[in-house]
Amino acid sequence: MTTIHIQQGDLTKCRVDAIVNAANSDLILGGGLAGAIARAGGPEVQTQCDAHGPVDVGQAAITGGGNLPVRFVIHQASMRLGGRTTAQALRASTKAVLALAEQNGVKTLALPATGTGIAGFALGECARIMLEELQKHLANPTGLTDVYFVLFDSQAAAVFREVFSKLFGAEAAQ
Repeated sequence: MTTIHIQQGDLTKCRVDAIVNAANSDLILGGGLAGAIARAGGPEVQTQCDAHGPVDVGQAAITGGGNLPVRFVIHQASMRLGGRTTAQALRASTKAVLALAEQNGVKTLALPATGTGIAGFALGECARIMLEELQKHLANPTGLTDVYFVLFDSQAAAVFREVFSKLFGAEAAQ
């Protein structure tokens, strides 16, 4: 059984197997969450992104965590560099993140509200799409024991909790 947690916090301080970076398809760690991951993780994370090379929008890539308290960073490419996130790209990249997590033995995973910062995607639609993809993923056997949505502020956490209760039929996630 997988437990879903929704909380306000700093993704770069999470002690889980993997955190998810709201990335661009060039895997350049610039501003926003990607910049925070670059600062906290050190240059090793960008070096590994550079070695991996660009990915298509809607895909994901995995690197080590550098100085972060995680084994992996999964880079969720929901936009082009300087571009906007679309519903299709967010759905596909969320699915790609979950697949990479399974392929790499990730048991505990922390995700942000991908695409809602620099990429300008609507928070409520983001919550719906990401939680729907998680729900589909959890309908099959999984190695994930805990999935955390770690949101920047209390408003975002409240939106994710509301969408969670509609989709999963529960009053609130932990």
